Amino acid sequence: MLKYELISETEDYIVVNKPAGLLVHGAPHLKDLTLADQLLADWPELKEVGEDSTRPGIMHRLDKSVSGLLVVARTQESFADLKKQFQERSIRKYYTALVHGRIEKDGDEINFPIERSVRGHKMAAKPTTVKGEKNSAGREAITVFKVVKPYINYTLLEVRIKTGRTHQIRVHLAAYGHPLVGDELYGTRKTKTKNAKLSLDRIFLVAHRLEFTDLRGEKKSYKIDIPEDLKNFLKKGVK
Repeated sequence: MLKYELISETEDYIVVNKPAGLLVHGAPHLKDLTLADQLLADWPELKEVGEDSTRPGIMHRLDKSVSGLLVVARTQESFADLKKQFQERSIRKYYTALVHGRIEKDGDEINFPIERSVRGHKMAAKPTTVKGEKNSAGREAITVFKVVKPYINYTLLEVRIKTGRTHQIRVHLAAYGHPLVGDELYGTRKTKTKNAKLSLDRIFLVAHRLEFTDLRGEKKSYKIDIPEDLKNFLKKGVK
């Protein structure tokens, strides 16, 4: 059974490392054991925290095929405080990502509004200006990245999101022309063929650093390394 890793436990919040393959919370049509189920089993009092009983204390989420850090509120006061920080965009979230193709720039900012695709199950990102006219569709979404290491056919990035839209990093990097390795939903036909040969079985995206302020006004920063399987993948499978 996939199990989260406890990174930090305080009276006000918990920080966990969610493995790839584990859902953050369930839905009526899903029966899989989720992170929310595990958290409730370990901290039953979480059922009283938050605004949705299916997401006890959970402030944000990661896609099933993505791993990394999440903060979970243990009290309603902490929940309200963290929610305000998310709304004010003062919480900083950093990710390690591997994308298809070599990015020649040292870094860039992607500022494409995001809206739900006509296909319904995915999102769509479009430039702020389309054919010389301002694109007013979609919600503001800003992703900043810097190149950590360029390979011949891939690029390792550190990514920071200034907004928190559904699938933001995945859809933004795909719209930028460099889909994430292992992403079948937003990849191109060419990158999906490469994904099949790479056999990674997950998206190469890790929420590796999380920064916020606790109830006492102290700055908190949590950081993890990328999982061993991704380290080995970089050593053996990337050129």
